[in-house]
Amino acid sequence: MIPKKTLAVAAAALATALSFFSQAAQAGPRLDKIMEAKVIRVGTPGDYRPFAIKTDAGYSGHDIDVIETMAKELGVKIEYVQTSWPNLVKDLQGDKFDVAVGGITRNVNRMRIFDMLPGYAPFGKVALVRAADKAKYTSLDAMNQPAVRVIKNPGGTNETYVLANLKAAQVSTHDKNAEIPALIAEGKGDVMITETYEALHYAKADPRLHAAFVDAPLTPKNYLGFMLPTDDADYVRVMGFVWGLVDSRGTIKQAADKWLK
Repeated sequence: MIPKKTLAVAAAALATALSFFSQAAQAGPRLDKIMEAKVIRVGTPGDYRPFAIKTDAGYSGHDIDVIETMAKELGVKIEYVQTSWPNLVKDLQGDKFDVAVGGITRNVNRMRIFDMLPGYAPFGKVALVRAADKAKYTSLDAMNQPAVRVIKNPGGTNETYVLANLKAAQVSTHDKNAEIPALIAEGKGDVMITETYEALHYAKADPRLHAAFVDAPLTPKNYLGFMLPTDDADYVRVMGFVWGLVDSRGTIKQAADKWLK
C-alpha cells in the first residue's frame, strides 16, 4: 500500500505538470491575437531611405522586404501603421502596432523599454553636405560653427546627436526627414546629420550631395533593429525564431545586397 504522503506528493507533481503543459499550449495574448486575426501591425515612420519609405505606391525598402518575408513565414498579412520619430515610442507603448521597423537604432534607452531583434546594417553617424562644399566639412569642429546651417528631423537619434554636438551651429527642424536632403542640395541648409546608408543613398541619387565621414564615422559602430513590445514573451520568442529562420535562408543578405550596396 502506497503511503498517503507519497500519493499527495505525486498528485501535486501531476497537477504542476498539467498546469505547465496547459500554459505551454496557450501562446501569449499578443501572439494569439496576431495568429487568430492573421494580421500583424507594422509601424514605421516611412521616411528613411533605404530602409522604409512610403510613396503613393505603398511601402518599400530593406526593412519592408524583411518584415514581409517574416509575415509570410508566420502565415499572416501586414497592416502598415503610419507613425513618426517623435511618436514612435509612445505609439508602440500604446499598442498601435506590434513591431516597429524603418531604420531604428539599437540603443540602451530603447532596450530599457522594448525588445529588439538582432542587429543588422552596421553604421555610424555621418553628414550629408553639398558636393561643392565637401572640402569645408572634414571634421566635427568644421560643422559646429555659427555660420553653418544644420537641418534636423525631430525625435530620433540623429536629433540627439545634433543637439549634443552641434550647439554652436544654426540648428533648425524639419518634420519630414525625406525632404531634408533636397533642402541641403538646394542650399537651404548646409548639413544633415544622418547614418551611413541614408547618406550613401541620397549622395548616389543626387550628384549635388556628398556623404561625408562614411569611411570614418562621427560615432562608434552601431546597428539597426526591429523593435518589439515586451508584454508577451511568447511573441518575442517567436519573432526571434522567425528572424533567425529567414536569416538562415539568406533573406537578410538579399535585402542588404538589394538596398544597401
